[in-house]
Amino acid sequence: MKNFALIGAAGYIAPRHMKAILETGNKLVAALDKNDSVGIIDSHFPEADFFVEYERFDRHIDLLKRKGTKIDYVSIASPNYLHDSHIRFALRHDAHAICEKPLVLNPHNIDALKIVQEETGKNIYNILQLRLHPSIIELKKFVSNEIARNPDKVFDVDLTYLTSRGHWYFTSWKGFEEKSGGIATNIGVHFYDMLGWIFGDLKFNEAHLKQADANAGYLEFEHARVRWFLSVNYDYIPDDIKETGMRTYRSITVDNKEIEFSGGFTDLHTLSYQDILNGGGFGLEEARKSIEIVSQIRNQNISNNKTEIHPFVNKF
Repeated sequence: MKNFALIGAAGYIAPRHMKAILETGNKLVAALDKNDSVGIIDSHFPEADFFVEYERFDRHIDLLKRKGTKIDYVSIASPNYLHDSHIRFALRHDAHAICEKPLVLNPHNIDALKIVQEETGKNIYNILQLRLHPSIIELKKFVSNEIARNPDKVFDVDLTYLTSRGHWYFTSWKGFEEKSGGIATNIGVHFYDMLGWIFGDLKFNEAHLKQADANAGYLEFEHARVRWFLSVNYDYIPDDIKETGMRTYRSITVDNKEIEFSGGFTDLHTLSYQDILNGGGFGLEEARKSIEIVSQIRNQNISNNKTEIHPFVNKF
């Protein structure tokens, strides 16, 4: 049994980390969040110590270590802009870090963390759960087989991800680009990771739409041309999806064939933890490509070239 600490216990994704720690047979010893709406802990680890102040949490982790209760892993589910600092906290306390996506906001942060990782001998893992999704694994096998038969093959891909958010979203840290990285980073980074994992190195990156509630653009990978559209605005959900009462719409088409991956998301954190605990996991270099993509999107201007525009952009 390994001992875990959790930073960001009141966040949306924190229960999945608690569930993963529990289902892999491990123990949550201490948790931190500046917000105290963390009753969900009772469903998983009611004996865990909880702190709302970083300084007291830091001292507690140090005292536990001196008394013989070493923290083996720190799970990080805090706001995106704090990931870098909280990863460093984990490594300074002689623990491995398991961090939510995006690992960091900028590629140079990865370079700096690599130095800390080498200095401490501890590992940094990123939750890149789509790599463990059965449908995505099957897609990668299909693409690899096609490329083996035809090394020059380039697929046409459309990625559409709409996940409706209310007014709270833009009041929270997620609505501030300097904290979340913006829409493409906050809700899209794991899709870019998946695309790079399947279709190879990035060759071209172009932005067609950059608004607070929606981003769109065009990517060229070694083996794919990708039109993408991401939004948190309910208005862009297709009418037939609205009629079902759903507020989320995911679609990936490869050469006009729909890839079914709407389900199977609930257990991917547990699978990620199992993979890490079994000696696998995805580290700094695996995370690099997607961080480079979102950083480029964030820092580039809108392109006037609209030859590869996603059809949803026309709704604006």
